[in-house]
Amino acid sequence: MAYLQLQGIEKYFGAHRAIKGIDLSIEKGEFIVFVGPSGCGKSTLLRLIAGLEHIDDGRLVLDGKDITHAPSSKRDLAMVFQSYALYPHMSVYENMSFALKLAKVDPKVIDEKVHNAARILDLTPYLHRTPKELSGGQRQRVAIGRAIVRSPKVFLFDEPLSNLDAALRGQTRVEIAKLHRDLGATTIYVTHDQVEAMTLADRVVVLRDGVIEQVGTPLELYDKPANQFVAQFIGTPQMNVVALSQAPESVLAQAPEGARGGAVGLRPEHVRVRGAGSTPVVARVDLVEALGAETLIYASTPLGAQFVARQNERTALQAGQAVSLDIDVAHAHWFDTAGRVVPPATH
Repeated sequence: MAYLQLQGIEKYFGAHRAIKGIDLSIEKGEFIVFVGPSGCGKSTLLRLIAGLEHIDDGRLVLDGKDITHAPSSKRDLAMVFQSYALYPHMSVYENMSFALKLAKVDPKVIDEKVHNAARILDLTPYLHRTPKELSGGQRQRVAIGRAIVRSPKVFLFDEPLSNLDAALRGQTRVEIAKLHRDLGATTIYVTHDQVEAMTLADRVVVLRDGVIEQVGTPLELYDKPANQFVAQFIGTPQMNVVALSQAPESVLAQAPEGARGGAVGLRPEHVRVRGAGSTPVVARVDLVEALGAETLIYASTPLGAQFVARQNERTALQAGQAVSLDIDVAHAHWFDTAGRVVPPATH
């Protein structure tokens, strides 16, 4: 039996059905990431698991125990919020130990747990400081430490890195991955960040409009998306999706019958920019993004289709230059008019 089971979970806000019969099984020790566009229900679903919102229908089972209507304090879960939610007048030590003091845990046990968490998170030198004396990254580590000392069955993270700058996000992401590896704790993590989802998750849950579109490992979702929505949501820059009515003839010739009127999807690494006249696919450069380790080239065809190509080499190309595109149709994803995946044609 799965460690945490969501069975037909429903949530209404007035007449609005926000969560629509979610079924999900999470194994012990798994790192699960919820992703999806703003308003898709990922934070609401996390709050339902945490007990911060009431579940209107369905069951939530943790380690064989039905916790559907158990109060948040009795669920054996610990949540880390986007806003840190630290007590400003308390020291780091006091913030991390507060929940254990309320639970009347032995002071010796509290001290041991706090110092152990501080060592894991490199917070030992800051235990007697207040939050205002810490950086954003250190405050977030304190919030994580407060969760660790409770030794919960499941850690819940609600966009914990979104208030940090890019460098700190990268550093803290590595720390969270290492922490999960060291503790082996079951973790559910909400983010809108592609890199966080792809690098942290054992499995990614893609949500849209209160339903699960697909569940799988990051590379399963990248290589075999269940539909056009997942195909375009996973991957940075996103997959090129071009209506077949605008597709080059060489692509159109390979289209399966079921994709007629639909679209073709190509990852940026499967489109190469060549010199003008090198291939039959004529295009003009719209933009070149030189990122150092890689270069992104945006180019449009006469039919109005825009492609982004990713390459490791640097380029002297400029916007407005005529080029041709080398498209690897063998890696194409085909979609019907409803955005469903169509199997490739067999020739």
